[in-house]
Amino acid sequence: MSFEADLLGAFEVHSPDGIREALSAGASPTEPIKGKRPVDCLIEGYLRSSKFDECLQILLDAGVSVGDPLLQAVLMDDDEGLRRLLKESNWDIKRKTSPLCAFTSCRGVSALHICAEFNSLRCASVLLDAGADVNARADVDGNGLGGQTPIFHAVNSIFNYCRPVMELLVDRGAGLEIRVKCLLWGESFDWETAIFDVTPISYAQCGLYKQFHRDEGDVYSNIAFLHETRYGSAPTLRNVPNKYLRG
Repeated sequence: MSFEADLLGAFEVHSPDGIREALSAGASPTEPIKGKRPVDCLIEGYLRSSKFDECLQILLDAGVSVGDPLLQAVLMDDDEGLRRLLKESNWDIKRKTSPLCAFTSCRGVSALHICAEFNSLRCASVLLDAGADVNARADVDGNGLGGQTPIFHAVNSIFNYCRPVMELLVDRGAGLEIRVKCLLWGESFDWETAIFDVTPISYAQCGLYKQFHRDEGDVYSNIAFLHETRYGSAPTLRNVPNKYLRG
């Protein structure tokens, strides 16, 4: 059990050395942990960093399979591998995938949604150049959850890590007027939250919710960028959340 805990701990902080040490000590790269494959535990985690692809590669080298070549390519931001898939295998770039995600739900999303969620900037460019719809909609379930476009996944990422892909999507025509009936944040996690009647700009502002754990400066920077693009002018910032609580 300690091996599993060490492996999960290394996943949580994106520590390649920690993953190698846990595997060397006896942690299995394939045996389920609480009913989930280790690779899925890594993918669904809440950190976003430049170490993610190295962490995933260690599991791949240990014999793990993501199970979907297209998903694997975009998670790794492997633009050359993605080009080969699109050219040689005739992969449908509209095909949906549904990995679990600690943040915006990734149920029934396109590869471009995944690029936005993980800041896979190179693969996003490849997909857009290949004709992927920048405003592709995620699936909507029977309760009206979903329907978001890729831009929603990038507007309030942890440490604002996905700001580059957010700017790319905006540059390539992402619709900032799109309104979604309901989005699910943190599906199956303790911080699961339903967000109602949202646009990319209002969803960016949701970064001020305490369960989002986002930096206020990043939140307002993203709002300003999106507002300037949408309306042609910077917003007048009048509210300072929780100012009354500051001594």
